Amino acid sequence: MTRVKRGNVARKRRKKILKLAKGFRGSHSKLFRTANQQVMKALRNSYRDRRKRKRDFRRLWITRINAAARQHGISYSKLMGGLKRADIQINRKMLAQMAVLDPSGFQKVIETVAKPS
Repeated sequence: MTRVKRGNVARKRRKKILKLAKGFRGSHSKLFRTANQQVMKALRNSYRDRRKRKRDFRRLWITRINAAARQHGISYSKLMGGLKRADIQINRKMLAQMAVLDPSGFQKVIETVAKPS
């Protein structure tokens, strides 16, 4: 069997991993084997956390809406149920923005929801 020289291919592969590991501390950015492990871990974490970020933001919006709604004497669940009943289609992100930046607009939304129909 003929001998296969892997000089270029192997070097390119290692350089690619070490480039991804740039900025890691100590041997995690210098030595191929440890860098490879850390890069694999970092890629795994970033994949997972791209999905987690969406959950975290939704939780933040819900917390903000709940806090603002309770200042007006209504709970989060009652507010969301009222919005659905009144057929007001506004998402949680926008509601949270209103609660923080436009309290008077948020107040009007709550009055619309709380109004007996």
